Amino acid sequence: MRKNLGNLLIILSLLLLGFTYYPFLRLYLPHSSSPAVSLAVSNSFYINIPKINAQAPIILDVDPFSQAVYRKALEQGVAQARGSALPGEGRTIFLFAHSSDVPWRMTRYNTAFLRLGELQLGDNIFLYKEGREYKYQVVDKKEVWPDEVQYLKEDQGDQLILQTCTPLGTALKRLLVFAQPT
Repeated sequence: MRKNLGNLLIILSLLLLGFTYYPFLRLYLPHSSSPAVSLAVSNSFYINIPKINAQAPIILDVDPFSQAVYRKALEQGVAQARGSALPGEGRTIFLFAHSSDVPWRMTRYNTAFLRLGELQLGDNIFLYKEGREYKYQVVDKKEVWPDEVQYLKEDQGDQLILQTCTPLGTALKRLLVFAQPT
């Protein structure tokens, strides 16, 4: 009886461990280059970055200066900063998401930008809004301090800015990826 109970506990522990770390693992597993069908059906605004296997819904109009507000939004996807544009408006779109989080707070979308630092000049980023595809190409990357918020506050013209924390697992600095529409 004890032997069977021990085996059962080991199996349950491994299943829990696999479930907990699946969001990280799926980012490195082979995938198709098209966005997940479930995102297309359940959300009218989402992001797809094929190179890093990032696919997540985009939560609109999130206050980037209120931790209570943006933390809740980031559990469900990538946040669009309040006051920034939407695709097709000809202004700066500012999206931000976690690169990591503690295991007990991870969700399927909470680590959408885990591999954002791997993007290189020329890589593609796709936004989908109400069935329309918007394609962007990476043109620059920068690391800035958390108090350098001018990129968030000032419209930089027709571009996409993605932000996450860096180095991975810390909130020391911010990684900004700049992309232009193609």
